[in-house]
Amino acid sequence: MSLLHGFTTWLVRLAIPLVLAYFVLTRPRIRRDGKPLRKPPNTLPLVGNGLLFIQARHKLFSWFVKCERQFGRETFQITVPTLPPGIVINDPRNVEYVFKNEGIFSKGDFVKGMLWDLFGYGIINADGEIWQIQRKAGKDFLNVPNLRVLTDTALPKYLSASVDFLKDEKDDAVVDLQVVFHEITSLLMGKMAYNMEMHADDAFTKAFDEASGASTERFQNPLWFITEVFTGANFRKQLAIVKDFGNRIVASAVEDRKAGKCHAFASGEGEDSKLDEVSGSLIQSLLDTVPDQNMVADAALNYLSAGRDTVAQALTWTFYRLMREPAVVEKLRKEAEQVIAAADSPPSSGLNSTIFNSTNMPYTMATFYEALRLYPPIPFEIRQAERDTTLPDGTFLPKTSIIVWSLWAMGRSQSTWGSDADDFKPERWLDGNDRLIQRGSGEFPVFNGGPRMCLGKKMAEVIAVQCIASLVWMFDFAPVDDRERVTKTSLTLPMEGGLPCYARNRAGGLVVSA
Repeated sequence: MSLLHGFTTWLVRLAIPLVLAYFVLTRPRIRRDGKPLRKPPNTLPLVGNGLLFIQARHKLFSWFVKCERQFGRETFQITVPTLPPGIVINDPRNVEYVFKNEGIFSKGDFVKGMLWDLFGYGIINADGEIWQIQRKAGKDFLNVPNLRVLTDTALPKYLSASVDFLKDEKDDAVVDLQVVFHEITSLLMGKMAYNMEMHADDAFTKAFDEASGASTERFQNPLWFITEVFTGANFRKQLAIVKDFGNRIVASAVEDRKAGKCHAFASGEGEDSKLDEVSGSLIQSLLDTVPDQNMVADAALNYLSAGRDTVAQALTWTFYRLMREPAVVEKLRKEAEQVIAAADSPPSSGLNSTIFNSTNMPYTMATFYEALRLYPPIPFEIRQAERDTTLPDGTFLPKTSIIVWSLWAMGRSQSTWGSDADDFKPERWLDGNDRLIQRGSGEFPVFNGGPRMCLGKKMAEVIAVQCIASLVWMFDFAPVDDRERVTKTSLTLPMEGGLPCYARNRAGGLVVSA
């Protein structure tokens, strides 16, 4: 065993300088108006910025913010061994250009290769016709009748169950809000999209979290394809669990189809019947449009991550900040009180969360958007140039170049958001008439843009406004300690260690009813 370990160490030491030399010597230079781009701080000879990318994720976030503060909207070049030539963009014009030119910028072989084991042919990892087919299935699922069922039936039902759970906890009991929100979105997506019961603590969820973290580490480890040979046993084990679950989703949908339980659209009478009728509509639509069942499984897992994890994480970070912003909480409660008073039949012992919506709760929506600005569920985006092109700022990109933008850094840009960009200030999203200000996708790329504009934007807003308004009205939340929460390594933005807190019933708070 020691002999094998010694050989492995020798092999890695030999490979590192050879790999570094090859990629440095063969990498083309990127220029703007004929001049080389500036390089960021801490760029080293040979290894470039490679060492920065292997540090803890929250430190990498801070580095991107530091670069944005130094360069502003100026495009700069990054150099990482084993990566194609790369740039970081912060200019909203450049981001918009990437969004609008899907034919020039794609996920590319670089990103697909990193994420292939986890996402395969799924929409997160797809381009071209495969992507278009899956997007159409997503549109069919997120149609207006289905969203109405989500708003009026499914969400109130699962939110009510979480409220009951919180009410039953003692005042000194510690609850993890990240798990609470993950349970709500798991039940929602499980029932409506796949006609399956899913929970926040099942084996698949834990395996997916670990696999997502390991996939993310590939982007930070330039020699992942070597090191995983020796250290990737657990990753491969978790991947097997994830893939098995994807196959189970497909098998369950096929059985539903044979039994005549598949329904693509909402219809019928009664709220419960409507939920039953739309359940499984996404996976059935995928079976109708995607030609291969293995691809259907990949697509199902991709949509599950996009529709479940990102929303739950966004709500987690929202409440993390709310527990530190008592003035914002008071304004949220005042808005909720006004909506409750204006309801046609104000409840005496229960509160139907459907009275809360994005139209009558602009401050609540502004609070959610402010949390998304500072804590974007997808903190980084990467595209690859399919051909030579020139960005609006004059930067010339040769074919295969990598384009990176950090949503975490862009959300803290003083050029875009002002000198108080680091502050949590929902008011920045409201005009003088308390209407929500719409930001372009170049400035606020949280929901992506262009042809890849997030299909689940409306769904996320519906879930957010009902959850935030109902829980803030019902409970006083307090953190168990004052330490700063950070994200763990993942493709999205889960909170390391969850969000442990105390949930205390408010005097006069009303019960949320399904």
